[in-house]
Amino acid sequence: MDWIWPAFILFGASVALMFMGIPVAIAFFATNIMAAVFYMGGSAAIGQVVNNGFGAITTFALVPIPMFLLMGELFYHTGLATRCFNAADKLLGNVRGRLSYVTLIGGTAFAGPAGSSMGACALLGSLMVPDMIKRGYNKYLSIGPIMGVGGLAVIIPPSALTVLLATLGQTDVTDLLLAGIVPGLVLALMYGVLIWGWTVIDPSAAPYYEVKPVPFAEKLKLIVFDVLPMVGLIALSVVLMLVGWATPTEAAALGALSVAVLAACYGALTWQAIKRSVEGALRVTVMSFLIIFGSATFAQALAFTGASSGLMNWALSFDLAPLAMLLAMIGILLFLGCFMDQLSMMLLTAPIFFPLAKTIGFDLTWFGLIMLLALEIGYTTPPFGLLLFVMKGVSPPGTTMRDIYLSAAPFIACVLLLIALIIMFPPLATWVPSLSK
Repeated sequence: MDWIWPAFILFGASVALMFMGIPVAIAFFATNIMAAVFYMGGSAAIGQVVNNGFGAITTFALVPIPMFLLMGELFYHTGLATRCFNAADKLLGNVRGRLSYVTLIGGTAFAGPAGSSMGACALLGSLMVPDMIKRGYNKYLSIGPIMGVGGLAVIIPPSALTVLLATLGQTDVTDLLLAGIVPGLVLALMYGVLIWGWTVIDPSAAPYYEVKPVPFAEKLKLIVFDVLPMVGLIALSVVLMLVGWATPTEAAALGALSVAVLAACYGALTWQAIKRSVEGALRVTVMSFLIIFGSATFAQALAFTGASSGLMNWALSFDLAPLAMLLAMIGILLFLGCFMDQLSMMLLTAPIFFPLAKTIGFDLTWFGLIMLLALEIGYTTPPFGLLLFVMKGVSPPGTTMRDIYLSAAPFIACVLLLIALIIMFPPLATWVPSLSK
């Protein structure tokens, strides 16, 4: 049992530093330096830790992250995402709950390549909620779909977060990206049915109001100029990976270039938009690479001290059924999500969970998708899920935390149901990756 104290010290130190407000990457790097000094041979080991960290971030598999982020930033700053929102708004006409569907459709299209559920939540909350409240929408139906979009954004490709988890878990990036297609469509359908059922059971939740009719010719124009090009670019990145004509890196680069060309065709590719897009993508990329740097050295410290093998042997000693072990890991992620962000949870759990899943015999692509969904649920689990507080910050005055908890609950239930379906029917996650091969 010699591994207990190193595991306790390493995990405890990293969590304590994060609670003190130190950035995630710095907290883990400081923990790694401490491990090098006390467990890996003293100050001479620090140079080896740094070298190992640089080795982890100089890998070709990480290149899609800045490209996908740049793609999402260009969508937003050039106004292409807004065009898609406005087109969806007009095309849906006088459908009851129209703005909730617009949030679902537009938010998914933007949040996927943007790779930030918190950013998407803040944007959609400030953009959509005031108008929905003004139109007489129930506050729960106004807030809930915005938080629900995060569950879609994290698995529907292109997703920078998926690339990051695949890298941390040392599994195939392309397979994990493609694995999210079918579950993502199923989850979108669940959300749509939930919104429809909500408006049927309680029509007052989304009252009818007069919407100016849009002529058929204008609808056709909106589809051709404002919807198909945006959706087509995202679909192009996915299809190129699916048929094997491009790696995730090549598909991401082509996607970012295509968005820039499309924005130029619309006359929206201004220098200011380029500058803001590059700054936004660079900010998140640097943070992600620093986190990978910390994660790689943290995993090595755990292995060197025997903490990782000790934790795995301890978990396996309970002789739990594979399903029970999987449920335990999901439960840990949901608990951590109450007070930690996704990247921090990945750093703490990926070095343990992926080797454990491999030892048990799980398909790592299937397991990675389940882990992504559990990470996303953790963002909206009371009392301290981070999306809950982002939503509180952009909600109208008078909105209580209880209102936000209740708004998120039905959408959390949909994601939990999707996880159950993936566990019962693994081909939901593995069919598309196997098809691509």
